Amino acid sequence: MAIFLGFVVVVVASYVFVYYWIFRGARCLSPKMLNGKTAIVTGGNTGIGKATGLELAKRGARIILACRNRKKAEAAVFDIRRESGNNQVVFMLLDLASFQSVRTFAETFLKTEPRLDILINNAGLMGPGCTQDGFSLVLGVNYLGHFLLTNLLLQRMQECGPSRVVNVSAFLHRLGNIDFSSLAFNKDFVTGQSTWNNFQAYCNSKLCNVLFTRELSNKLVGSKVTCYSLHPGIIYTKLYRNMSLCQQCLIMPFAKVFFLDPEDGSQTTLHCALQEGIETLSGRYFSNCALQQVGHKGQDDALAKKLWVLSERLTDLSSSHPFSVTLLKLIGSEPPRTL
Repeated sequence: MAIFLGFVVVVVASYVFVYYWIFRGARCLSPKMLNGKTAIVTGGNTGIGKATGLELAKRGARIILACRNRKKAEAAVFDIRRESGNNQVVFMLLDLASFQSVRTFAETFLKTEPRLDILINNAGLMGPGCTQDGFSLVLGVNYLGHFLLTNLLLQRMQECGPSRVVNVSAFLHRLGNIDFSSLAFNKDFVTGQSTWNNFQAYCNSKLCNVLFTRELSNKLVGSKVTCYSLHPGIIYTKLYRNMSLCQQCLIMPFAKVFFLDPEDGSQTTLHCALQEGIETLSGRYFSNCALQQVGHKGQDDALAKKLWVLSERLTDLSSSHPFSVTLLKLIGSEPPRTL
């Protein structure tokens, strides 16, 4: 019996150590209040996005939950209003798998909302499927939709500065790779829909988020907008909802035991959105509420610039687009070159 009890103690102690020192991570310590400020959180109806929206609402911000599922988003609005005591929480329809939906959202927002102080590009998924524009679902939702959305809203953020763009990436960006030929001609990161292909596509999309943040920062030097990418931790959320039932059954038991809950997973996002004094770190990557080094591909400015130019073409952000004309004036950029 003593041996058994000793074994139990060791197992429990090991679990506590692994969870609290490896998985759980740090907390956002910023006391900043946000009365009079407006924030958009994509995918804010569940998981990290909902937890982020709740904390920002508690700090007095007006929160726009940008989601594609009206029923779930309206339920999240109700929950956040009730828990925060803040009635300035609203839902706006946004389907990142449709460029037209992104443009409609941006147009509606700019007509109805006088300011934007924080844009949190949080929504993400892993799994097969295609967007309405023919891109892979992972590429469209995790990266291209957010790229287009950010560009369409930049002028409003500049007008309300200082403001921040926060892009949720992942540690897995280190395993990412960008095949420009496949992106340009196949509208996908990878070929095939196997489990490995889906995983690799996810890693690639997170590398795109890191590079996007890096190049956006370069373009916004001297402006009132700063931007950050981050790894939120290993989170137990509905990210895996597009995976097969068999795959979910394999990962869920481990996830429930070790992965962070959404509140813990929102801490680095909140740090990047709220922490004073990190403005000089615009374009950098954070984890555990602290500055971290990205993988070597995430440090490649030439790769980031090339991705930006291709992304403008893929999202039709040409110099003739009315939104893009304003953007080019804002960031002092030249029209995209042909690859």
